[in-house]
Amino acid sequence: MKFDSPLFDGIRVKPDKDRRKKVGPKCEWAGCKNEAKHRAPKARGGEKEYWNFCLSHVRQYNQNYNFFAGMSDGDVRAYQKDALTGHRPTWKMGTGKNTGKPDIAGAFDPLNMIHEINGRTNPRVEGERKKTEAPIRNVERKHLETLGLDVGVTKVEVKARFKELVKKHHPDANGGDKSSEDRLVQIIQSYNYLKSIGLG
Repeated sequence: MKFDSPLFDGIRVKPDKDRRKKVGPKCEWAGCKNEAKHRAPKARGGEKEYWNFCLSHVRQYNQNYNFFAGMSDGDVRAYQKDALTGHRPTWKMGTGKNTGKPDIAGAFDPLNMIHEINGRTNPRVEGERKKTEAPIRNVERKHLETLGLDVGVTKVEVKARFKELVKKHHPDANGGDKSSEDRLVQIIQSYNYLKSIGLG
């Protein structure tokens, strides 16, 4: 190919893209004419709305920006607590959609490994037998012994015994005796555990 041909000089090739340098938006700070290369949030509640600033003005804006401006202390605490879950709704375990127990009655279990769930006998595994009372665990027995109670007590008896022991071992009733304080801590821990399993 000859590059000095008159036909070659007349050919113009359109570029596949515009190669000129694009100028971005101008800084939105009053009186500034610099190019805005940085974004800053406008306000709480408008998370997808931004100001366009140059570097020096975005720094100045960020130093003075307060996301919680105008909120009470209670509202700030509530927002921070809600932020722990990403502002999504939550619920206590066992109260959601899938609260039903898994049906494992028909599961193939030649080694009888899924016979117990959470340390308690699952009546569905053995077919249609009547539901029996679950055996008491060693942890429950230990906490009942701490309160001086036997297996098979009711909620009312546990609560009454707890109140009686708290009055007896409270530091005010014992002149600040350290051994009595330690005993009180054990009593409270045992009662809280029994309450968590439905006995308090």
